[in-house]
Amino acid sequence: MDSTPAAPNEASARHRIVLTLSCPDRPGIVHAVTGALLEADANIAESQQYDSPDTGTFFMRVAVNAAATREEVEAAVRPVADRFGMHLQVWDADTPLRALVMCSKDGRTLNDLLFQQRTGSLPVQIPVVVSNHLDLQPLASFYGVPFIHVPLSTDPASRNSKAAAEDRLRELIREYEIDVVVLARYMQILSDELCRDLEGMAINIHHSFLPSFKGARPYHQAHERGVKIIGATAHYVTADLDEGPIIAQSVHPVTHAQTAEDFVERGRDVEGATLVQAVRWHAEHRVLLDGHRTVVFS
Repeated sequence: MDSTPAAPNEASARHRIVLTLSCPDRPGIVHAVTGALLEADANIAESQQYDSPDTGTFFMRVAVNAAATREEVEAAVRPVADRFGMHLQVWDADTPLRALVMCSKDGRTLNDLLFQQRTGSLPVQIPVVVSNHLDLQPLASFYGVPFIHVPLSTDPASRNSKAAAEDRLRELIREYEIDVVVLARYMQILSDELCRDLEGMAINIHHSFLPSFKGARPYHQAHERGVKIIGATAHYVTADLDEGPIIAQSVHPVTHAQTAEDFVERGRDVEGATLVQAVRWHAEHRVLLDGHRTVVFS
C-alpha cells in the first residue's frame, strides 16, 4: 500500500490578494509591478489601470492568486512602490471588511445592506448597527446583528450630547475593529472633526439628481415641479455636506401620473441599491481617490 502523503490541493493553498496603487505617471510602472508579482509567483487574475489627465496620476488595481501570503506579496512589491513613489495598499480578498452601519428610523436601506450581507452578495461583515433611535432594533435583531442605541440630545451639556455620541461612535469603531462606516439614512450631520477622523472610510447615501430641492421633503418638491427622473448618489463623507467624492449614482424614470408617495417609494429603492453598490465596490477595493473625484474600477 502506498503510504506517500497526498499532495495538498494547490488551489486551496493559494491566496486571493488585491493590490491598489497610485503614483505620478511615468513609463515602466506596469512592467515593474507585474515583474515583481511574477517573482512572488502571483498569477494575475484581473488588472485595470487609469492615467488621470487632470492630475497626472496613475492608478492601478490588480487581483492575483498567489502561493505567497498577503505580507509576502506586499514585501515583493514594496521596492517597486518605493522606487515610483507609490501609495500602495494590499489586501487579503478573502477577508471581508467589517462595516458599522448607522441609521435612524427609515429601515429600507438598512434592510438592503443586511439582506445582501446574509445572502453573501455583499462582501462585508456587519458586526453592529448603531442608531440614534430605537425604531430599527427589531430589524437588526431579525438578522442577528447587535443593535446599539446612541441617543442624541440638543443640549451640549447633556451626557447624550452630539460630542458624547460621536465619542461613543469612535469607541465602537475601535471595539468592533471597523474598516468602513456606512450611513444608511442616518439623519444627523457629523461634526467636521469626526468627518476628518473617518476620511476615506465612511460612505453616505444622498438623494441627488434633485439638486434644486434641498431641505425637507425633497421628493415632494420634485413631484410638485414635475421632474422626470429621481436618483441617488453614494459618496464618501467629508466636512462639506453631501459634497464628498462620488462612488456610485443611479436614476429611475418617473412620470406625471405618479404621486409624491410613489416618488418616495421608488427613491428609497434607488437609494438602497446605490448604497449597496458603493459599499460593494469599496469592499472589493475598486475605489481610489483622485483629489475630489474617484476612480472606480468596476
